[in-house]
Amino acid sequence: MTTFVELFCGAGGLSLGLSNAGWRPLLAVDVWKDALQTYRANFPDHPALLDDVRSLTERRLRDELNETPDWVVGGPPCQGFSTVGKRERTDPRNRLVHEFARVVSVLQPRGFLIENVVGLRDMNFVDAVAKLFRKQGYAVSYMVLRAADYGVPQLRHRVFFIGDREGREFTGLEASHSPDRYVTVEDAIGDLPELSPGECAEKYDRPAITEYQRHMRLGSKVLQGHEASKHPAHLVKAISFIPDGGNRTYIPDRYQPKSGFHNSYSRLHSGSPAVAVTQNMGKPSGTRCIHPFQNRGLTAREGARLQGFPDRFHFSAGVTSQRLQIANAVSPILAERLGRELGVAPFAHVLLDAAE
Repeated sequence: MTTFVELFCGAGGLSLGLSNAGWRPLLAVDVWKDALQTYRANFPDHPALLDDVRSLTERRLRDELNETPDWVVGGPPCQGFSTVGKRERTDPRNRLVHEFARVVSVLQPRGFLIENVVGLRDMNFVDAVAKLFRKQGYAVSYMVLRAADYGVPQLRHRVFFIGDREGREFTGLEASHSPDRYVTVEDAIGDLPELSPGECAEKYDRPAITEYQRHMRLGSKVLQGHEASKHPAHLVKAISFIPDGGNRTYIPDRYQPKSGFHNSYSRLHSGSPAVAVTQNMGKPSGTRCIHPFQNRGLTAREGARLQGFPDRFHFSAGVTSQRLQIANAVSPILAERLGRELGVAPFAHVLLDAAE
């Protein structure tokens, strides 16, 4: 069985997907207390350290691990690479990928996997990141994947780096879903109880209809995180004018919100995948996060469904923190697909330039 260590594990989306693919986690590490609490609750069978990766000396790693992992995986914090806001090459958070590389150098796994935002590619950091690992003797492949192409009801793009110590290059991940077969927002969350702003529900009140909904419910006995934010009456009135998939241009002038960007106050389209889920999923002023039919923002559970987390996966801490944990996570569905493909080794041998 393929074993792995996850750095910057967050709530555990990557670990969940790889575990579903048959991999076995040995150790997880993150400095984010709330996310690690979620991780520990959902993965009680292996250590999860609340610690800064920079403190993981070789001795500490050897003490924590009874065996050398086959892979080191993770998503170093991405704010410095993000396409949202000002991007800075000198952002200290960008240095954490060097810490990831240091751990790889210490443990010498046969492979590594890094997930990050597409902004990294836009900043021409790809070659710099790849060079870190080529110096260690790894062949490095990278690709941008759209989650919807692999059965996730979300148009989320992420860049993945895959390293192989045997000098082989990953040949890619073939899409399983074409646009006419994408899992839609309604496919994903249409079975969840209807809520008005400020309401919550802990029980299902209708049967699952789609295959995706049935899959999300497996092993779940209680509906956790399905709590809608409270909205003022004037905001509820304003968004009531917006049709399925529509935007703020449908709101009459007298009800128009006084702030927000052109893509604020927009409904998700029920017949399409969602746009990328963000921590503002509960705020109608966020980027296209209003429920397709109900006059409110998304609940944390709806956001989790759109990310591919099953209902049995519960999130710790308060609602605001839960939303951030969900938004920052790797989709377990995409992670599982990657894990299965890497397990059958669709690699091609390449020549490594020792001078790189």
